[in-house]
Amino acid sequence: MAVRLELHVAGRIEDYALIGDMQTAALVCRDGTVDWLCLPRFDSHAIFAGLLGTEEHGFWRLGPAHAADAEPPTAARRSYRGDSLILESEWDTPRGTVRVTDFMPPRDGAPQLIRIVEGVTGRVPMRSALRMRFSYGRVVPWVHRHEGRTVAVAGPDSVWFDTEAETYGKALTTYADFTVAPGDRIAFTISWQPSHRQPPPLPEPEASLEATEDFWREWVEHCTYHGPYREAVVRSLITLKALTYAPTGGIVAAPTTSLPEDIGGVRNWDYRYTWLRDAAITLSSLLRTGYREEARAWREWLLRAVAGDPENLQIMYGIAGERELGEAELDWLPGYEGSAPVRVGNGAAHQLQLDVYGEVTEALHLGHMTGLARNDYASLLQLKLIRYLEDHWQEPDEGIWEVRGPRRHFVHSKVMAWVAVDRTIKLIESGDADGPLERWRELRDDIHRDVCEKGYDKERNTFTQSYGSQELDASLLLIPQMGFLPPDDKRVIGTIEAIQRELSTTDGFILRYPTEGDHAGVDGLPGDEGAFLACSFWMADDLAMIGRVDEARKLFEKLLGLRNDLGLLAEEWDPRLKRQVGNFPQAFSHVPLIDTALRLTASGAYGG
Repeated sequence: MAVRLELHVAGRIEDYALIGDMQTAALVCRDGTVDWLCLPRFDSHAIFAGLLGTEEHGFWRLGPAHAADAEPPTAARRSYRGDSLILESEWDTPRGTVRVTDFMPPRDGAPQLIRIVEGVTGRVPMRSALRMRFSYGRVVPWVHRHEGRTVAVAGPDSVWFDTEAETYGKALTTYADFTVAPGDRIAFTISWQPSHRQPPPLPEPEASLEATEDFWREWVEHCTYHGPYREAVVRSLITLKALTYAPTGGIVAAPTTSLPEDIGGVRNWDYRYTWLRDAAITLSSLLRTGYREEARAWREWLLRAVAGDPENLQIMYGIAGERELGEAELDWLPGYEGSAPVRVGNGAAHQLQLDVYGEVTEALHLGHMTGLARNDYASLLQLKLIRYLEDHWQEPDEGIWEVRGPRRHFVHSKVMAWVAVDRTIKLIESGDADGPLERWRELRDDIHRDVCEKGYDKERNTFTQSYGSQELDASLLLIPQMGFLPPDDKRVIGTIEAIQRELSTTDGFILRYPTEGDHAGVDGLPGDEGAFLACSFWMADDLAMIGRVDEARKLFEKLLGLRNDLGLLAEEWDPRLKRQVGNFPQAFSHVPLIDTALRLTASGAYGG
């Protein structure tokens, strides 16, 4: 039978699985193609960028061989091995069944992506096609043999390819054609190494597989949540752990760039950085489920990143604390399903977003309340942040959604400024810090009064997106969750009901704010977007808080149904296309999933 590898087209966002080593991550499609991998870090250049381009921009397909006139077959089944990040995919073919196990061992030396092919039944012809393209698909490496190993070199990077299968080169691609029978196990490994160094050690796939499984089993054992939604919570926790850069404790918002919020549109951003907001809420969820070590590591990362300059606090940093994240467009990549431009870096890094002060302070407060060992500089940083807010809380900013339009007095930003002051007052009252208590109590009251007077529409009985605006904003759902007002306050209930009326999709999910189609809206951008999943989880939380627990549970379980078959969520859900959109997987979706599960479990609002 003539076989060849068909031209590969990127799958739907939810068709991908995540594997990673807590320093970088790969996305694996249902047909066995790795379409995205940056080495050696999350924010490094991709060696497989087919996700944002074509097969010419790099991919690695490993699966059953197929006829020249047939599409590459997709796996009949796939799942993670237990509570781990080890992916197992199985294909049923006319000649038998085969399994491919994909994983990245927690790093102890060179980063590795390991793929083990195992025959299950029959004799199945297989093919590996490896097309490495460095610098986001732009650079064709020099591929050659070195002491029996295949190595691809371009500039500072080298990738070593090891397998017992016989390989050959064709059309600037490295192939291996082989057949597996029951009991056969054939491993394929790529390892990254700076090109000026000696070759990395030969991989040990089976030992690495065992060590990886042990790592994840031991890590999951620390989870303190044992409620009815444990499967979803644990999978979200594993995903958040996978998004943590182990050497520094920084947490990326997502491992991808430029997966569109609007298919075919321009809302394409690089999320491979550490947003203080995302990292802070991630740590809150980890603390509530038993993971103090991750919280301690993030706090140390924060102190290093901010250093002695809290007045110039950025909303995001590189995963090692880098400040310069200049935004650029990669014009040689056509973008995911034609969604251009493809961006790397993020120009929002230097925006003013006052809410970040609240999220950071809330995370430090929660660490303090849950017994995280005291750090005097963390307390000092918190005091410095409040001194900054004293002088700047009345300024307009770009807000939580990083609008690229004019600055506004966003209500959520003011509420989170109140949170920052409130939590710092509690720190002082506990005796663990010294500060001008009475002055800051007055400041807290001033911010509260300002929000309630200028950010509330009495006629509609709802808070608004910004002072004097008519638009609503789903971030207002955090008002009761942050303790700014009690859940039974009529203004809170009115806001929840207004958001349900005006920002709800036909599916019952929640938009962030109104968009204006082809016209630039409040965010300064044309185009629409899907329902922001975090906002929908916030709605479920609020409904539970105001006593509508059955409605909250139904919405939460409906949201769980949006996860892909592996329990992963992107940033948004497109109600028109009925598919996930935005960068994937997204920490800002998995964190509120955990939080809502904890709230519903505590309230007893779950089925079955």
